[in-house]
Amino acid sequence: MATESLPVLAILGGTGDLGTGLARRWAQAGYRVIIGSRTLDKAESAANDLRAVMAERGAAAVNVEAMENLAAAEAADIVAITVPFSHQKATLELVAPALQGKILIDVTVPLVPPRVARVQLPPEGSAGQIAQDLLGEGVEVVSAFQNVAAAHLQDTGAVDCDVLVCGNKKEARAEVIKLVEAAGLRGFHAGMIANAAAAEALTSVLITINKQYSCHAGIRISGLDSHE
Repeated sequence: MATESLPVLAILGGTGDLGTGLARRWAQAGYRVIIGSRTLDKAESAANDLRAVMAERGAAAVNVEAMENLAAAEAADIVAITVPFSHQKATLELVAPALQGKILIDVTVPLVPPRVARVQLPPEGSAGQIAQDLLGEGVEVVSAFQNVAAAHLQDTGAVDCDVLVCGNKKEARAEVIKLVEAAGLRGFHAGMIANAAAAEALTSVLITINKQYSCHAGIRISGLDSHE
């Protein structure tokens, strides 16, 4: 582990825009981060790029490794999956034994190209529900980060976007909210894994807004001041 208090994090499909964004944020926050990919070469390339970016930002001592997806899942305490929806099931089936007893952060959005601006939730209800059903109760699936633009995560500084965190166990949601905050965002308990459908559907809405207004829109939770 990177320290006695911080869990080791693996990002499956960590070579894409969203995965590399999360890796940068968590590595800079002091976590040991393992970038996973279907091929070791791609993972190593992404890890090298991350080290170079961090060095440019004055954080050359980050703890980043590269592994194939299964090895990454085995080595981590908490695992995030950031692969396209079309690869979600195959990736989870590969690493399922390594996830037992762990938290899986599912960032998957059920986008169906080319109509990604149209909400197309799967028959199961959501990608998060697919993951929970596939992996069973031995894995605490927590859905998060669907509404955050990868460009914001790859950049520096705080992000003007909140994160809805859904999962069947409140304690697991709380652990993921810590990671949301480590990435420079606000995270909120948003209920059971069934509620992940709402966050996943919002992604297509945000894609529509982004196209219409040439921006990287996110969501913000209002009305909190009256409860502080």
